[in-house]
Amino acid sequence: MSHNIEKPSSRNDVVEVINPTVRRRIIMVCLAGATGGLLFGYDTSVINGAVDSIAGTKSGYGLNNFMSGISVSAALLGCVLGAWFAGRLADKFGRVKIMLVAALLFIFSSIGSGYAPEIWTFLIARIIGGVGVGFASVVGPAYIAEVSPTTMRGFLTSFQQFAVGIGMLASVLVNNLLAKSSGSADTIFWLGLPTWRWMLLMMLIPAVIMLVVCRNLPESPRYLVMKGRDEEAANLLTSLNGVENPQAKIQQIRQSVGAETTPRLGDLKGKTFGLKKVVWVAIAVAVFQQFNGVNIILYYDSSLWRSLGFSEQQALDISVIRSVVAFVPMIISMLLIDRIGRKKLLAFGSGGMAIFLFVASIGFHHSIATSTGVSLTGIWVPITLIAVYLFYFIFCGTWGPAMWVVIGEIFPNNIRAMGVAVATACNWIGNFIVSTSFPWLRDGIGTGNVYMLYAIFAALSYIFVLKALPETNGVELEDMKAE
Repeated sequence: MSHNIEKPSSRNDVVEVINPTVRRRIIMVCLAGATGGLLFGYDTSVINGAVDSIAGTKSGYGLNNFMSGISVSAALLGCVLGAWFAGRLADKFGRVKIMLVAALLFIFSSIGSGYAPEIWTFLIARIIGGVGVGFASVVGPAYIAEVSPTTMRGFLTSFQQFAVGIGMLASVLVNNLLAKSSGSADTIFWLGLPTWRWMLLMMLIPAVIMLVVCRNLPESPRYLVMKGRDEEAANLLTSLNGVENPQAKIQQIRQSVGAETTPRLGDLKGKTFGLKKVVWVAIAVAVFQQFNGVNIILYYDSSLWRSLGFSEQQALDISVIRSVVAFVPMIISMLLIDRIGRKKLLAFGSGGMAIFLFVASIGFHHSIATSTGVSLTGIWVPITLIAVYLFYFIFCGTWGPAMWVVIGEIFPNNIRAMGVAVATACNWIGNFIVSTSFPWLRDGIGTGNVYMLYAIFAALSYIFVLKALPETNGVELEDMKAE
């Protein structure tokens, strides 16, 4: 089935003919471009099965609560650094080269963290891997947005979150398999290494996949225009977007990029508290995605359920079920995001998350103290478990993919790479704050109050979406506005 989509440019009509061949080709390119999501997802989830053993005294480093939180979130410091510099590096060297560097950094991190003899070497290796994830999390969504046809952009950019989900699922399956094979994450396994170290070493797999897949990716047509490589850009616009008159599209891109092609932070300055309005909107979207506390489930899932009376194996099994079922809302989101738009999807997500976080908060308030921590009893066990995972599934179908779509497309061409970098860096900072603060907030004010705090932020994100977020569905990248 072919689709003829006509969009006006500044001088000529730019016509995109999305025939089956073009559709297959762009889907394959965007799937490859989303492999950085594998790194993101695997890294996010792998620590979930290993954190208790890393912090423990049997085969780990014997960490207190503060250092345990740092061991979980150390990679996020690298993610902030990687995201901050990714925009400038991507505009200078190209999107594809930065994705290849990201894969190499992650390979180094996997080996370094798996063999780290003490905690400081472990933290350094995790930070280096975080830089790679930061690179991929900025460049991946921006790359996909730039190579995608307008009418398929939301669907294709959602591949990033789908790849994240695959990485998470692969991680929990590997963790579960290793723990079952050896007996526990603390048990000495192959080559005299404890199982939790093998969990980290297995991160080599998505890194190598990304390195191999990205080697043959074409560059973004918009990057090529910025560098004056119009002939290459024209060929890609025809083969990937079905553009029948690529020179008109190139002229449109050049006008939107402007004369300045060297990325600068100064380009983001504006009249709204020192920045362009679109920058603040993107930062808010990025931060709200983290402040609902979703990564507490991803980082501390097994620890949380073990503290509530579940065995290590039961906790890992719950993580596997959660990761598998999460694909259902992801797929639904990918099919709907270009039909209903970004605002409706995000508003539904914010409202649903706020409700189920509130229910989970009440459930955790009914937990009782035990010799090993706290435990849920009676009807509050299924109610809390269901509420937590309904919150997570709603996130996977709304804020999970839609945040990456919005920040990947909302910026004008001339500031996109830098804008996405700043927004993504803020996303990682929010991730670091939430994940690092959870252990001592849980011990200080209780798990119930922590979830109530996340519910409040989810409610605030609902108001933000309705009042401040512009709808970008169906808008060409060349028509995005900064103010």
